[in-house]
Amino acid sequence: MAKAKKTENTQGFDTYVRWFWMLFSAGILFVILVFSLASWGVFGELPDHTQLENTDTNLATEIISSDGKTLGKFYLNDNRTPIGFDELPKHLVDALIATEDARYYEHSGIDLRGTLRAIFKLGQGGGASTISQQLAKQLFHGEGSKNTLGRLTQKIKEWIIAIRLERQYTKEEIIAQYFNIYDFGNNADGIRSASRIYFGKEPKDLDIKESAMLVGMFKNSSLYNPRPNKNPTGVKNRRNVVLAQMEKYDYITEQVKDSLQKTELDLNYNPESHREGIATYFRTYLDGFMKDWIKNNPKPDGTKWSLYNDGLKVYTTIDSRMQQYAEDAVQQHMPRLQSEFFNQNTPSRNPTAPFLELDQSEIDALMNRSMKQSERWRKMKYDLGKSDAEIKASFYKPTQMSIFSWKGEIDTIMKPIDSMRYYKSFLHTGLMSMDPQTGHVKAWVGGINYRHFQYDHVKTGKRQVGSTFKPFVYSAAIDQLHLSPCDMLPRSQITIEAGKYGNPESWSPKNSDGDYGGFMTLKDALANSVNTITARVMDKVGPQPVVDLVKKLGVESEVLAVPSIALGTADLSVYEMVGAYATFANKGVYTKPVMVTTIVDKNDTVLYQFTPETRDVLSEETAYVTVKLMEGVTQSGSGARLRTSGAEAYRADYREVITGYPYQFTNPIAGKTGTTQNQSDGWFMGMVPNLVTGVWVGAEDRAAHFRTITYGQGAAMALPMWGIYMKSCYADKDLNVSLADFDVPVDLSINVDCTNASAENADGTKVKDDVPDDLDF
Repeated sequence: MAKAKKTENTQGFDTYVRWFWMLFSAGILFVILVFSLASWGVFGELPDHTQLENTDTNLATEIISSDGKTLGKFYLNDNRTPIGFDELPKHLVDALIATEDARYYEHSGIDLRGTLRAIFKLGQGGGASTISQQLAKQLFHGEGSKNTLGRLTQKIKEWIIAIRLERQYTKEEIIAQYFNIYDFGNNADGIRSASRIYFGKEPKDLDIKESAMLVGMFKNSSLYNPRPNKNPTGVKNRRNVVLAQMEKYDYITEQVKDSLQKTELDLNYNPESHREGIATYFRTYLDGFMKDWIKNNPKPDGTKWSLYNDGLKVYTTIDSRMQQYAEDAVQQHMPRLQSEFFNQNTPSRNPTAPFLELDQSEIDALMNRSMKQSERWRKMKYDLGKSDAEIKASFYKPTQMSIFSWKGEIDTIMKPIDSMRYYKSFLHTGLMSMDPQTGHVKAWVGGINYRHFQYDHVKTGKRQVGSTFKPFVYSAAIDQLHLSPCDMLPRSQITIEAGKYGNPESWSPKNSDGDYGGFMTLKDALANSVNTITARVMDKVGPQPVVDLVKKLGVESEVLAVPSIALGTADLSVYEMVGAYATFANKGVYTKPVMVTTIVDKNDTVLYQFTPETRDVLSEETAYVTVKLMEGVTQSGSGARLRTSGAEAYRADYREVITGYPYQFTNPIAGKTGTTQNQSDGWFMGMVPNLVTGVWVGAEDRAAHFRTITYGQGAAMALPMWGIYMKSCYADKDLNVSLADFDVPVDLSINVDCTNASAENADGTKVKDDVPDDLDF
């Protein structure tokens, strides 16, 4: 009986064992079946090996300076620029592994221990997702389903993709992809953007606590957003958790952890947007350049490149250091000049401020034209379908707005029509700097503040150039007539009759000082902007040869072949003027300005390589003699304030406006100031052997200008920015900006040494070399 009972118990136990193995096998088979079904796409499509090799992520186009710095990016939604594992600091990787996946190097995509722990503890003991699974989710599934079945099938698909990723990539490549794909908020897509935006540095330069903060954001980049004043306590606490994890897994010592946890976040917040950062006006020009290039250069498969998603790299000629120095020069000089302009245009001093010479009806007409040209008018008319009367009425209704000032943005309530008039009171500027030998543009500042004033005054804007046109006239005469800078001509008045050269009416230019007696060398005449002598030179050579010359010098704008162009009546751009002047510094060879050297795709395959465009325009001798003429401008003429001499001649308040004076340059500098009628435009073109820089200053409307020549001349409006910029360039020895003389041609046959030749009055006495006002009209 006992034996039968024992046999029965044994059979019962065997039955349980069989059932256990049957259920276990069935479970294994079920898991295999589920995974097989998932891998076959029953629960939704999975990426194949081709997709895994070429993950579909949006990559921003990166704009790179000649010195290897990122100037900005083109992107729509994803400001992402991928980097390799070797560009990640070790402590950043350590922080990620310690916090997100401590056994990362021990598994093949799925952490079984973590998964079982999560199952038995119902997720209370920590998550089970590995870095590979999280990457799979980021790349192919996003947020996922909200119901239980959906979450389960999604998790299965993540496991499968994670395993495939582990087979496809090395552990290091997976980590790099994870850092590159994550959205850190505030347009910080990927670790490179996050590092630049939150700390102003490249990832390789991150320290331990910075790395810990960024890794802490993987938990929830929205909740732990380090943007100033958003959640500093939460972000700091989360960073400290990461530091604790690093200490737990022996990546840092307890002492290091304790010391770092006491520190502040020390953010260096630098938002990256199309309206922020360095070289904003240049980047806008580049946007148009790239769109034209994309239109004419399809991919090998015939489709179009995407400027915003394909991860192109655009290598430019801009030097980030020189660009910064140029922008700093604008920031130093323009607020002071603007302050004086506002001072002269108070209601008591100028009831029609900021306009001069206009009556009320003319001002009303000007404002009405500006209204119809405004973005506000365009949107209301074409986007909202409002009538002209409704739109005009809206300009007279007070509105909440943020307006520009040199002391920062001002939140105020103002009528749009008043804000338009306020903005017309501002002086604007354009500055471009270029290497004359290579044509490489080194700096490009198109205005005073891109957020509020987006019109580019380097290439798009064109204004009368005043006396800066005169060297073209002298150069044509030197080329044709072999004139010397030391040749003398009378300052007496000259009239070019109507009909001569096709001139519609007679032309009799005047000198600003009203002096028409005696003789003057061509060098002194150019230095002191003597209009009558320039007119005589023009009469000797004729307008058409001058127009032909400026066209060869790269000027594409219309220049009428009439005598008055000698005094700069033509409207030209800073871009055209710099390119033309560079020909003189480059020994008579015109080199077209270059802004882009190379374009490559995300795999660094070269798509575009620029080809220099050059042409011989002048003989080396003619170019050199013209340069020597322009050296006189900075030796004894309107540009002499670049030197130390004559400092006592200027009032203290005037020196305050011409920022940085005295500039104390002692090296050879060729240049020319320019001032147009009524002081509407101020120019300075300055050259040393390996750098040519042009600066323009003026208001949006020519009716807004300084009342007198004291502040309204090129030497006060534009020259100071050149001086500040060049002082910074010279201080940076790595730039190698030349201090040397311009090269003398081997076969120089024209006398350029005017030591014994100087201006004479009508009675034969020498003219005293004072620094005169620069006025051309």
